Amino acid sequence: MTLLIVGITLLANAAFAVADFVRSPYVLANQAAVHVPESWLPTLGALKAAGAVGLLLGLAGVPFIGPLAAAGLVLFFAGAVVAHVRARVFRNIAFPLAVLALAVGSLSLMLTR
Repeated sequence: MTLLIVGITLLANAAFAVADFVRSPYVLANQAAVHVPESWLPTLGALKAAGAVGLLLGLAGVPFIGPLAAAGLVLFFAGAVVAHVRARVFRNIAFPLAVLALAVGSLSLMLTR
């Protein structure tokens, strides 16, 4: 179960990081809607990529890295949900909520490993 949940979380964040780096039109529209400056895009993509790499290292057995990466992703996507709520953009809030749930699940599974 751990491998499945953490693997899905890892892949989702890697895919979202790539979308940030290539400046996907969907990402640009979403950021504009929630009032996040476009200049933040590389940093946000790097944080998602770092979370994905950290989860991979955690699965590979590197001590502490997996739970720390999962905790970072929990904070990141909690912030994304807050940004959606503050901007009153609810049409696509399911995406950050879903990845937040995956990150919480990954964190709990990695802590009990």
